[in-house]
Amino acid sequence: MYGLINKAVHDLVVSKFGETTWAEIARKAGVTDPNFISMEKYPDDVTYKLVGAASEVLKAPAEQILEAFGEYWTVYSAEAGFGHLLEFAGNNLVDFLKNLDNMHTRVALTFPKLEPPSFRVSDITDSSLRLHYYSKRPGLAPVAMGMVKGLGKRFDTPVSVRLDRSRADGHDHDEFVVLYGDAARDRG
Repeated sequence: MYGLINKAVHDLVVSKFGETTWAEIARKAGVTDPNFISMEKYPDDVTYKLVGAASEVLKAPAEQILEAFGEYWTVYSAEAGFGHLLEFAGNNLVDFLKNLDNMHTRVALTFPKLEPPSFRVSDITDSSLRLHYYSKRPGLAPVAMGMVKGLGKRFDTPVSVRLDRSRADGHDHDEFVVLYGDAARDRG
């Protein structure tokens, strides 16, 4: 993963728990230089170790940390200079989700070694949809769930996300049921 991801993990931890907690997480993860370069590609293992160490230090399940990161990422990526790409992806939740792969294609122009996940939307109604998430990286479905929640905030749309089918259960991809608008509000 690119350093931009690890920098976002750093910023999330520091904003919520402080620099001392980040230093402990980096130490436990075996990260000797926690000053990640945004445009440099790092082994995926570095990010997984950071999440594992954060889970241990914060005494929270890795899934909870990944989901919080996904939600944080929607704000962070806009502030990190990708706001213009986010604007072109859509001005509402459904359009944005439908255009995620197109947005990743544009991001790949800046990050040529990018290996983004792929998303497909199906079964769209006026209050729900199915979001199909394909990734070569295992265990990151909670990031996608958090991202959808963050997008709900971005578009001022109540959102509820539920994992319906999981790679962990032998499926070839993760599949979420996303409720939005009044359907999500009524469920909440």
